[in-house]
Amino acid sequence: MGIQHWSTIDASPDEVFAWHERPGALQRLMPPWLPGSVRREATSLEDGRAELALPGGQVWVAQHDPAGFEPGRAFVDERVPGRSSAALGRLRWRHEHRLEPQGGATVMRDRVDTQVGSRLLRPMFVYRHRQLADDLARHHELAAAPMTIAMTGASGLIGTALAAFLTTGGHEVVRLVRHEPAPGERRWDPDAPAADLLDGVDAVVHLAGASIFGRFGDEHRERIRDSRIGPTRRLAELAVASGARAFISASAIGIYGDDRGDEVLSEASEPGDGFLADVTVDWEADTAAASEGGVRTALIRTGLVQTPRGGVLQVLRPLYAAGLGGPLAGGRHWQSWIDLDDLVDIYARALIDERMSGAINAVAPEPVRQRDYAATLAAVLHRPALLPTPALGPRVLLGGQGMRELALANQRVVPSRLAELGHRFRRPALEDALRHQLGRFA
Repeated sequence: MGIQHWSTIDASPDEVFAWHERPGALQRLMPPWLPGSVRREATSLEDGRAELALPGGQVWVAQHDPAGFEPGRAFVDERVPGRSSAALGRLRWRHEHRLEPQGGATVMRDRVDTQVGSRLLRPMFVYRHRQLADDLARHHELAAAPMTIAMTGASGLIGTALAAFLTTGGHEVVRLVRHEPAPGERRWDPDAPAADLLDGVDAVVHLAGASIFGRFGDEHRERIRDSRIGPTRRLAELAVASGARAFISASAIGIYGDDRGDEVLSEASEPGDGFLADVTVDWEADTAAASEGGVRTALIRTGLVQTPRGGVLQVLRPLYAAGLGGPLAGGRHWQSWIDLDDLVDIYARALIDERMSGAINAVAPEPVRQRDYAATLAAVLHRPALLPTPALGPRVLLGGQGMRELALANQRVVPSRLAELGHRFRRPALEDALRHQLGRFA
């Protein structure tokens, strides 16, 4: 039982080993379709300990074994039954990682001794090796001196992935939090940020903002607006005062309005109508304090992020897996989507590439109609997509306005600025993105 898996990584063994040693490596290797989250990373590949939080309060504890440690070449981790939750029983898990030089590249070999069979484990290791190879390739492409980056929203869906990518690339991420700060964090009061909050920071990534999902009542709309308008301006002003080189702010394709028909929308397109469009216009206007102060400013207008850990795919995956998915309200409206790792790459590039400024459409090159999205997701999951979903469902959950501006938003957005810069997407095709995110490799 268990598995042996290998692949060739286009980087030296020393580079691959150093990547695994840095904070964020375990987070980057966690398959998104599996339950659980990283609770603690090992501080050493020689004798450190990692912990994963699993559903139901269970904990997976993995201890690195000094006997299997060879600097730059090998390391071993083993599940500790006495430390892990009792519900995991007598599950055995000993994982050997070995790196072998092959020219200027590395043959990476994983060998796991466990009662679990390779059929269940294979997708996890295909994902891990693809993720490692893609991340290292992007770090090579964006080669830059180590930076200190302050980040709001670092514990959110995008922030968690982005922070891990940056730290495995050798950068330092300072998390701006609203609770009592832990090591690596600074306390941020959005209404009155401390004057020294950004001292020593090279760049700022601003991701914080209340979730837009929900019924669009007065309280929900106020929360969406107040979490963005005001805090963004104050943080942008502070970036200028601190001498930061770049201010990268989240934004959204909601700026184009809820229904633009078949119009192809680039960064040069005019804003549309609706609550989210109005909020996004004012949200982006708040960043002018940074650009007018001489700080390079980029606005990342994000589409529908594809990951089973959040957003639309988290909602749809169980429905489609049960065979209950299908086109929504006829399925003619356009959906402009992006793979989570491609979104991470865009933020990373915005931090480093001096040409990245102003509005940037963070969407895949090919938007799809909702009916085509439904058919693709169903095919990846080997399920039918025959049950049309009426608009009544989203209306009950989101209300009339939420249904129009979220579930049925019709936006055919293209990444014109990224195309001009020659940006390379990891997964420009929807099927490849869904297969990677759901572990359904062809």
